[in-house]
This record gives sequence, C-alpha cells and structure tokens, in this order.
Amino acid sequence: MNYVEVQLELDSDFTEILMAELAEAGFESFVETDEGLSAYIPEEDFNETVLQELIAKYSETTAIASSWKSLERKNWNEEWERSYEPIEVGKEIRVRATFHEPDPSFTFDLLIQPKMSFGTGHHETTWLVMNEQLNLPHKGLSIMDVGCGTGILAILASKLGAESLLGFDIDEWAVENTAENFAMNGLGEEAEVFKGTINEVPADKQFGGILANINRNILLDEIPKYVSHLLPGGWLVTSGFYEMDQADIENCGAENGLAKLRSNTRNQWATVIFEKNK
Repeated sequence: MNYVEVQLELDSDFTEILMAELAEAGFESFVETDEGLSAYIPEEDFNETVLQELIAKYSETTAIASSWKSLERKNWNEEWERSYEPIEVGKEIRVRATFHEPDPSFTFDLLIQPKMSFGTGHHETTWLVMNEQLNLPHKGLSIMDVGCGTGILAILASKLGAESLLGFDIDEWAVENTAENFAMNGLGEEAEVFKGTINEVPADKQFGGILANINRNILLDEIPKYVSHLLPGGWLVTSGFYEMDQADIENCGAENGLAKLRSNTRNQWATVIFEKNK
C-alpha cells in the first residue's frame, strides 16, 4: 500500500486545528516540522479536492502553502523514524524507540518500534490517556485497547498491573506492530491482539477498563458497545477528539449509563473518563 505525504507550510498557531481537520478527512499520521506540518494518508483515500477545500477554509486567516507526493511504505517508515522523538508524561512515563537510550529517572520505560501503524500520531491524546492511566486502577483487571495502533496504552496497562490485555485494530500493520511491541516489552500470553473491530470481541467478554483513543465519530457510534463489555464499576477512557467535541462525547456516555469521572485537555485535544454504574 502506498501513502500520500502532504506538506503544509503554515503558522504554528494553526498546526493543531489543521491536524484535527485532516484527521476527520482520513489522514492517519502527522509530523510537525519547522515549516508546519506533514500529514499521511493511504493513497486510495486521498482526495486532492477535499484537501484544497480545507486549505481554502483557512487561507483567509493565515497563509498556507501545500504540496503532496506519493510515498512507498519503506520511505514513509524511514521518514517517521527520522522524526520520531520520545513521548514523556511528567517524570513517570517515557515512550521511546529502540534507537533511543533509556533514561532511568522515569518510573516506566516503554519501548516501541515506530512504524506506519503509529496511528494518528497525536501525541497530545496519547499523553492525555497515559496521564489518566496513572490515576486509574489496573491491578488484576482485564483491559481492552480499542484501535490499539502501537499497543502502547495496553503496554502501560500491563506495567500498571493489568492481569490480561486485548487489543485490536483494523490496520494489519498496526496489529503486527502491536505484537512486536508486546514482545519487546516482555508481554506474553496474557496479551492478545487481533485485526478487526469491537464487533469481533465475544459478547460475553468483560473488562474492568477500556482504553479508546480513536476519534469522535467512532466513539459516538461505538460507546454503547464498549459499555456492553464493561463490568459494573469499570472505567472507560475516551480520547482522540478535539475539545469542541467533548460535550458530544459526554452526552453519549451519559445516555449509555456512564458517569463522568473527570476530563482533561491539552493543546485543544480532550479526554473524558467515565465509570459504569455499579
């Protein structure tokens, strides 16, 4: 599968909102550059007209220059590896690639092999979810990671004491990458990953915690399904959406019997944490 790389030159104040807009248009990964932003989308999903309409929408308020080119998988991965930097959550968590040296000052050292399956690449939402995981019970629980990407959230859940893990993604490369990352972090038979959606999870499978860092539309469609797999008193972390969409997510949770525990935002991205009524 080939990918298209779109390069945008724009003011840094508009980077986050363009990332959100592009994510809604199907772009999967982003790399912030000195000039602005590089965005990646499967070639079969790329629509130049949609891109130009989006640029026109903001061109009246800021100058935007754009260009795009097709990339083969190998070249995309090389580009990603060159730009990948560790993710740090306070002084507790550090997510690093194998080519970064470990830093013993962090409590949790998580390894990933950065590949195309990194998912959206929204470090803000990854940071938000991991930050919340530090304050949620994991010990002895079964945890589900929806749209697992690299599997990093499930890996952190394991380090926080989760008893078993189930992750899934619709991207075959994401599933392969998650399995690879599980192994690199010492996870064994307690951690399972498969290619598919929530619809393939057995109806009787129950979890004490669910991690869903995806996007607004999928969350609104699937929250009722997550609730059906959540044990009474279990928690659900939702993220991957812009803070202007937070009210919609909260309303959907309330309509499906979830109580909001708290929420958080970071650079206009949001996360909402729910609990299922006991």
